Amino acid sequence: MKTLSTKSKIVFLSTYPPTHCGIATFTEDTIHAIDKIYGKSISCEICEITFKGDANINSAYHLPSQNKEAYKKVATEINNDPDVKLVHIQHEFGLFGGQYGDYLLDFLDEINKPIAFTFHSVIPNPNETLKSIVQLLISYSEAIFVMTNKSKQILMEDYGLAETSIAFVPHGTHLVDYETTLEAKKKFDFEDRIILSTFGLLGEGKSIETGLKALPEIVKQFPNVLYLILGRTHPNTIENNIDKYRNSLEQIVKELHLENNVRFVNEYLEVNQLLDYLKATDVYLFTSKDPNQAVSGTFSYAMSCSCPIVASKIPHTMESLTSDVGILVDIQNVEQFAAATIKLLANENLRNQMALNAYAKTTKTSWENTALKHIEVYQRISKGLNQIKISYPKIKMDHLKKMTTDIGMIQFCKISDPDLESGYTVDDNARALIAICKHYQLTGEKDDIAYMKIYINFIQKCQISNGNFINYVDKNNAIEARNSDENLEDANGRAIWALGYFLTLAPSKDLEFLTEKATECLKKVKDNSEKYNSPRAIAFAIKGFYYWCSVFPSLPLKNTIEILAQKIQAMYSSVSSPDWNWFEHKLTYANSILPEALLLSYLITAEEKTKEIAIESMNFLIDKMFVDGQFKIISNDGWHEKGVVPNSYGEQPIEACYMMHALNLFYKTIGNTEYKVYMKIAFDWFLGKNHLGHIMYNPITGGCYDGLEENNVNLNQGAESTVCYLSARLLIESYTSKGKNSGLSNTLKMDKYKYPLDKFQENLNVKNRDINNKIKNKIQF
Repeated sequence: MKTLSTKSKIVFLSTYPPTHCGIATFTEDTIHAIDKIYGKSISCEICEITFKGDANINSAYHLPSQNKEAYKKVATEINNDPDVKLVHIQHEFGLFGGQYGDYLLDFLDEINKPIAFTFHSVIPNPNETLKSIVQLLISYSEAIFVMTNKSKQILMEDYGLAETSIAFVPHGTHLVDYETTLEAKKKFDFEDRIILSTFGLLGEGKSIETGLKALPEIVKQFPNVLYLILGRTHPNTIENNIDKYRNSLEQIVKELHLENNVRFVNEYLEVNQLLDYLKATDVYLFTSKDPNQAVSGTFSYAMSCSCPIVASKIPHTMESLTSDVGILVDIQNVEQFAAATIKLLANENLRNQMALNAYAKTTKTSWENTALKHIEVYQRISKGLNQIKISYPKIKMDHLKKMTTDIGMIQFCKISDPDLESGYTVDDNARALIAICKHYQLTGEKDDIAYMKIYINFIQKCQISNGNFINYVDKNNAIEARNSDENLEDANGRAIWALGYFLTLAPSKDLEFLTEKATECLKKVKDNSEKYNSPRAIAFAIKGFYYWCSVFPSLPLKNTIEILAQKIQAMYSSVSSPDWNWFEHKLTYANSILPEALLLSYLITAEEKTKEIAIESMNFLIDKMFVDGQFKIISNDGWHEKGVVPNSYGEQPIEACYMMHALNLFYKTIGNTEYKVYMKIAFDWFLGKNHLGHIMYNPITGGCYDGLEENNVNLNQGAESTVCYLSARLLIESYTSKGKNSGLSNTLKMDKYKYPLDKFQENLNVKNRDINNKIKNKIQF
């Protein structure tokens, strides 16, 4: 008897590697992306279309394309598996047997699962036979995916398809770690060459000869040009082991005396190899001669690797290649290809700007983002896919470490390249210290201690004689003048928060010296903190002192927490009203830190009024930031003033992180599971549950994008956003079985974090009685 799978299955009807074709690669990339995000609850299986020989042994099903009887047979096999919830057909007319591939109709007559199509070719102005077959195919499906708006328009106008049945999802692209062309060239010793490239399975449709014939004119002005023709010949074009098309290209090279300017890389390149070649490309030549080619994966990949492009006019390029990314030319027009390429090669600034624009434009079409859009459609057409779970991304500290020098964590990035000119701040190094402590608690990795040392040393260095902290340090490790021009209370509060959190690490010999430093810094700043007026500075300080007090209880420290909490409560009393349960007349940034700090204060002081205000204000904030089941961050464009409808866009990762940690505390203190549900919804904002359906982290670098705007994402991966994403991700990990065993959820040895007054006094008495003089000196004031 067949054992039922615990996962829902999606069957992809397609060619698949090791078959060498664009649709096989497209399907593989789509499946990998879905598996990466939804692999916990979805299993993607292949019904492999083949033309010669047997299917890949890893394919669940096999469809020999020219065997008409096989179509009903394989449909019956799929029907017999109750775990299969949907069949997604990758459609190209040449993949299936019969007239215009009409053997596929036998499969569709038999299958009883929901059907989705991706149309890789959409032919305009069809004859009656073609139109009838396409319309019949469409009648069996619940959704049609297309990759360009032009394809969508043709389906509606020429085939009569309703717009509601069409899902526009652009061709996926690989996320890459952005680097300049000069850096990428070093991998191939191309530093002294200008690189042009074209890639893909070679065939007459690629019209590589157009690029070769344009090359002599280009070489006249740029003799060091090297044209890379990347990829093997399409196997269907090789007859009797004779590669006529490649031979013809090599003959053109000889006739035009281009041997020193052309290099054939006759390999089926692995993805990473291909992406490295593309990143090293100065100008990409897209020379296709098919005016009806709906979409090109090679074109999409070149854009994602930040290549300025000269492209022939096909529907995909005319829709996507705007003038800020490249130049469109007429199909097979050698003179236009030469002139456009020369124009780009002559203007380095133009190329650099186009490279950044191309990278930004295609990040939104990453395979991860297209997977989210596919699943959204799948869930609409298949009830069996409604209850699926997201697999959380791997915890990756690479970008945090890349941004950290011997001085500290650099403030900003240009894309993913640390911008040393931006210098360093206490703000960012404090947040980085918290994140690396959380990672150490989760993993126990000794390497983390070196980064703790850097961040604590930076914070200590920024502490001045009166105990306060300056915030800004330039790239040369010198204090900046603007420290005297700004109110630095919030930065001071963050420093207290970070140092206090560090003290909650389990004591060890490796951390002893850093513990002394952190404690001394806190002792110096404690009294000054009672003078803070900024509500967020006060809240950050309460958090830090709470952590400190949980490890080294002290009545003076308890009194300081109480003084600070009373300040926040006074703000609440003066501003709040029945319809505005808040501390200020508008919601701005780091809002959740205020109710969180009050709840922490309650856990030390046991003041019921403090707890009441904490819960009341937190629930008010939840009502403002969770809309229709989705987390919506307060816009930094004008914030949210009392009585005013706020702007909808301008969202920053720090807000999701802070809200998650506040919700975590409320859940563990109050015990209401709704807080935990909201916490996970807030984390889903990073995973693409936002108005753009765009992931906010970069799985390649481990960084996080700086902001979510109305129509785009700020692709810079600065310190604040990256550290906040990592802190949020580490918090989510603490709810897994691994996290629960790691000590992360047991940082503070209290029942649900509660620390009532009698227990506080009892622990304090024990410490005062038993600890040695050295430790006494550390905790007395």
